[in-house]
Amino acid sequence: MSAILEVTNVSKRFAMGGILSRNYVNAVVDAGFTIEEDQPEVLTIVGESGSGKTTLARMILGLESISEGDIKVAGRSVSGRVNRAQRLSFMRHVQPVFQNPFEAFNPLKEVDRYLQASARVLLGATSRAQVEAAMDDALQKVGLSLAEVKGRFAHELSGGQLQRVAIARALIPNPAILVADEPVSMVDASLRMTIVNLLRDLRDQLGVTVIYITHDLATAYYISDRIIIMQEGYAVEMGPARVVLDAPEHPYAKLLKDSVLPVENAGKSRVQPADRKTAQAAAKLSGTGELVLRDDGRSVRLPRDGDGSVAV
Repeated sequence: MSAILEVTNVSKRFAMGGILSRNYVNAVVDAGFTIEEDQPEVLTIVGESGSGKTTLARMILGLESISEGDIKVAGRSVSGRVNRAQRLSFMRHVQPVFQNPFEAFNPLKEVDRYLQASARVLLGATSRAQVEAAMDDALQKVGLSLAEVKGRFAHELSGGQLQRVAIARALIPNPAILVADEPVSMVDASLRMTIVNLLRDLRDQLGVTVIYITHDLATAYYISDRIIIMQEGYAVEMGPARVVLDAPEHPYAKLLKDSVLPVENAGKSRVQPADRKTAQAAAKLSGTGELVLRDDGRSVRLPRDGDGSVAV
């Protein structure tokens, strides 16, 4: 069994301020995981704003440089500079789905032209018939057709339709991995589960692995096989999704679960916000701790004792 994606000790540090007063912010610290080629899954990376989840996704996509560590796709490092041929090879394996579909498409350009470009450049289609067949096949996979979108602009489609077109464009080169960054946050609530179910169908029916970036624990619980919970740049708990979300161990993972609005007595009582003090205290110790593997398959970031040993 071989790995299609290997993220090894990846960190990202941003410089802040001027030359004489420069400081550094650690957006991602020592992140790592592996996705196997023949085991399609939904791997969810969850955390609040500023946790580092989107920065990690951007590094995987090659949209952000890596400060330390390495990322390999199909055994080949993509961390350094790559030429056009290497970049196209990478794009055939890994494709993005961005948060806001209305920003992903030029409002002055017909949306089907993006699909045409992907079919020609990434799939190698040459004739018009090949291009249109590839476009229609990808659109059919997301519940649309070429006839529905051909010649139309982004503003002529709903948010749900446009996001499905974005997913169809990503599917044209038959990638092994989709990196979906908050793909339902800009979609109407009534359509969110349509997109979430579609991502799950891509795993089950097409064998595509989805790296799902979100802050929504409800959809994470519904769709995920594995989960990584990030706090202030660190992975603080990771493992099988049901194991982690049913009984979280790290204080921040507990905080996220406690912050989900309950349905009991909805509208009849005042909801008390979850106490963040314990999670904030744990965050201050993340840099001195390390991930410890538990018997149930999860890994939890634990602080070190005064003698330098990890407090198991």
